[in-house]
Amino acid sequence: MVVASCKEMDGIGNTMQKKAAELERMAEVLVTGEQLRLRLHEGKVIKDRRHHLRTYPNCFVAKELIDWLLEHKEASDRDTAIKIMQKLLDQSIIHHVCDEHKEFKDMKLFYRFRKDDGTFPLDNEAKVFMRGQRIYEKLMMNTETSILATREEEGETFERTLVASELVDWLLVEGEMATREEAEHLGRRLLEHGIMQHVTNKHHFVDGGLLYQFRLNFRRRRRLMELLNERCRTIPESHDSPFCLRKQNPEGGNTSFLSVSPTKEIKMIVGIRRSSMSSSCGSSGYYSSSPTLSSSPPVLCNPKSG
Repeated sequence: MVVASCKEMDGIGNTMQKKAAELERMAEVLVTGEQLRLRLHEGKVIKDRRHHLRTYPNCFVAKELIDWLLEHKEASDRDTAIKIMQKLLDQSIIHHVCDEHKEFKDMKLFYRFRKDDGTFPLDNEAKVFMRGQRIYEKLMMNTETSILATREEEGETFERTLVASELVDWLLVEGEMATREEAEHLGRRLLEHGIMQHVTNKHHFVDGGLLYQFRLNFRRRRRLMELLNERCRTIPESHDSPFCLRKQNPEGGNTSFLSVSPTKEIKMIVGIRRSSMSSSCGSSGYYSSSPTLSSSPPVLCNPKSG
């Protein structure tokens, strides 16, 4: 029988922490990108556009977006704005409509959020993130029957906690999972991805009486400048957040917080094969300010200009 040394165990622990930090960072980028997408839809920056008598649904113009970022003080200058959007492009959150430009350019080029055309890559990590966000929203909407409560563990009081076994029960009742084993596995995945954690960060997720909290606050309004920082969180989580990891605050205080609506209805193109995005694209993908005409059939990428 081989017994791992303390040094080996520390190495394994450090590797797991590094992986968890990377996954948490990815989740932060996804949340930030989604919040920006909703804001741009609300501001009509994303809309159907016309070029050479063709319609390009749910697009934004790079140059106009940079103007918007500066106007809303999300970037200090155009170069910084380009770096922010390049980060989203590198993470496959946005893309040039013809997938011809791998760099975000301060030009009259069409770009689109992949969530708006159904081409967002749903790998295992993204699926866990989306499942965690859905569970978060369902718990937020069902406040009267919420399993979140203030509880004690090891002599300390923690706000808005979940008892692991109660969360497993809830997942089964809500139809999120079919068996307790599957629900426990989901809990472990949520913890490994930095979405949840044990209240004192001492235990993995186990179907039992231990307490857990949501670590990731989906509704905190992210500043886009955070995308350019290496650390997962450059701004401390607000203590007013309903899912912020924290101990009980005996002094109370204001409970309001800035949030982004998760239920905003945004029209979406679905069922599009990714190959169709570049099948008829030209070499430029430039924008023309001709008026929108709803009579023409929509296409997904820009034709050749000139």
